[in-house]
Amino acid sequence: MEYTALYRKLRPKVFSEVCGQEHITKTLKNQLISHRVSHAYLFCGTRGTGKTSTAKIFARAINCQNPKGGEPCGECAMCLAAAEDRSFNIFEIDAASNNGVDNIRELRDEVNYPPAVGEYKVYIIDEVHMLSLAAFNALLKTLEEPPAHVVFILATTDPQKVPVTILSRCQRFDFKRIGAETISKTLSGYMKTEGIKITDEAVGAISGVCDGAMRDALSILDRCISFYYGEEITKDKVLEVIGSADKALFFDFTDALSRFDTFKALSLINRIFEDGKDLNRFTAELIVHLRNVLLAKQPGGFKTAPDYSEENTERLIKQAAGMETERLIDLISSFSELLNRMKYSDNIRITLEVFTVKITSPLSDDDSSLVSRIESLERLAAENITFGFAENISQNTINNINNREKVQETAPVAAKPVKEKALPEDIKAAIDNFSALKKGFKSPPESVFIEKTEAGYLKGEKLCLVCPSPALYDFWAERLDIVKEAMLEVFGKEFEAEPILKEDYDARCIALFGQKDVKKDPKGISELDTGELKKKIHFDNIEIYE
Repeated sequence: MEYTALYRKLRPKVFSEVCGQEHITKTLKNQLISHRVSHAYLFCGTRGTGKTSTAKIFARAINCQNPKGGEPCGECAMCLAAAEDRSFNIFEIDAASNNGVDNIRELRDEVNYPPAVGEYKVYIIDEVHMLSLAAFNALLKTLEEPPAHVVFILATTDPQKVPVTILSRCQRFDFKRIGAETISKTLSGYMKTEGIKITDEAVGAISGVCDGAMRDALSILDRCISFYYGEEITKDKVLEVIGSADKALFFDFTDALSRFDTFKALSLINRIFEDGKDLNRFTAELIVHLRNVLLAKQPGGFKTAPDYSEENTERLIKQAAGMETERLIDLISSFSELLNRMKYSDNIRITLEVFTVKITSPLSDDDSSLVSRIESLERLAAENITFGFAENISQNTINNINNREKVQETAPVAAKPVKEKALPEDIKAAIDNFSALKKGFKSPPESVFIEKTEAGYLKGEKLCLVCPSPALYDFWAERLDIVKEAMLEVFGKEFEAEPILKEDYDARCIALFGQKDVKKDPKGISELDTGELKKKIHFDNIEIYE
């Protein structure tokens, strides 16, 4: 007996069986009931959402001899002929293979002849965007003023390629992606009818990966039934067939990213590869998981995330609480760019592994993600969580560190000598030799941020840390003690310092000295220190002098 694929066998036969497109099927039924049928329709939307099926149902209903509430009866001669693909009133044209102007000219000649039986001739042109420009022009006049007995239904997944002259002559219906819940409910009903044993978790797994396309869901289900013929289909079996990974793997991988645990992340990639999973699919699903973690951090945002089990829901919320929003945004953006590169990579595994090493490095050359990485590291340190890159330190290294600490504890503590406070001329000297201070910072993140900081002077006895960005300003505002200690070590005197945004610094310099860059001309400093203060003015509620 000849086998029929599920997506063909279970194709909707009436409007009520079309899933997730009630906004379209209700309109079409009302048009049939009220006899307000248009001469041209455009059905557009992603694959597997019911465009062609709806077009076939509409074509049957428009010629049905006994319609019932806008639905085809399925029993009259016209409905039976259409169901058996022997109707002379319904013409299906594949524009991908019949896209020339000669094909449309033949169609234009045929439409002039009225149907032998029935009221309408219906032309369904699938993938209409594949027609050539000349073919569109040939169709234009016929589409604008067709004979009264002709109805055109154009279907496409890419309406942007259809000329506006064609679009303006059609009633457009946009088929939306079918919701995962609707797909799950429909698949469960189909399987009960077919007598196939399948768990709810397996149905949910299929609904989650089909991207809102019912045809894709039925195709995946067909493969699972064939592979596990006579067995109950479970979630693990579905994941095995489609080459997808379990959600637990995404939780573990995200934990590794959060803790900067390179070793664990690479181990998970190796496991995925050895299990024969598709690394492209894994990366795409990881982006979705990171998106769900980000939504779980937002008030009420988790309502838009896909279905999770009760256990996974709790873990998702807990994982979201342990990650910064900026870090999640950085990861989603970075992995999205990676997914595009992987499409053209000769070795996907190496591409993913190299990127993972980079993204789990505590510091990176990427300035846009540097702040979020530092914040993540500070959070881990505050929670006494060991960084992943420190887990493989040798025991000898640990012993050396411990011995050094013991020596430091037993050594006599020398009294710190009292240092003189820096005078204005000392501040000038420090500004001129600011590069020496930069060399005094040996380790990140301070050594990274000091390179982007300039030195300046405004008033009093404080050195200004001129910051080009608010992030840099916030960074130094919390670490002024570190700067003071470094200046004491380098210049031998106690300095007072304060951060200031560069735009504010430039404006105040102009108000004080008539120029922006004071550090190159010490004239302003000497004027302030001679006591020749002519008048006091106010700038942004901060007292300055000139």
